[in-house]
Amino acid sequence: MSEETKKIEETGKQGSTPQEVKTFTQEELNAIVGDRVKRERDKYADYEDIKAKAEKFDQTEESNKSELQKATEKAAELQAKLDSMNAANKIRDARDKISKEMNVPANLLTGTDDESCKAQAQAILDYAKKNTYPSVPDGGETGKGTTTKEDILAIKDDSKRIKAIEENIELFTKK
Repeated sequence: MSEETKKIEETGKQGSTPQEVKTFTQEELNAIVGDRVKRERDKYADYEDIKAKAEKFDQTEESNKSELQKATEKAAELQAKLDSMNAANKIRDARDKISKEMNVPANLLTGTDDESCKAQAQAILDYAKKNTYPSVPDGGETGKGTTTKEDILAIKDDSKRIKAIEENIELFTKK
């Protein structure tokens, strides 16, 4: 292509009357456009570096988020353990306090607060005061005095007879 000329009209503020007419050769126009394109490219010359850094930042941010999430879960787990231990200590303290006040063994109390432990302790004391043992006519002596020397000598098994003699030796000793 041969050199072509172009006219560019600049209009003033008053209207459409041309103030000055400039003409450019194709080479001048190519140089102007090339210069502008170069300036635009220079603005974004480090685009790939910035893009790589942004991706690396996003990855780091994501890994930090995972670590933060792990730390948050660990903190929640530890808080739950602490709350559980505090509750257990509170229950144990209530049982010990009522145990000392009411003179009841703490291991018999299963309540979780002062009121329930006190009610349990009172029930235990009430039960312990009752005469719950059966009355036995011979005072609880089982077998003593009812076995005679003849009964023991009548036992045929030697080992059982010897054991019975040892248990009732007073029948075989002279008084």
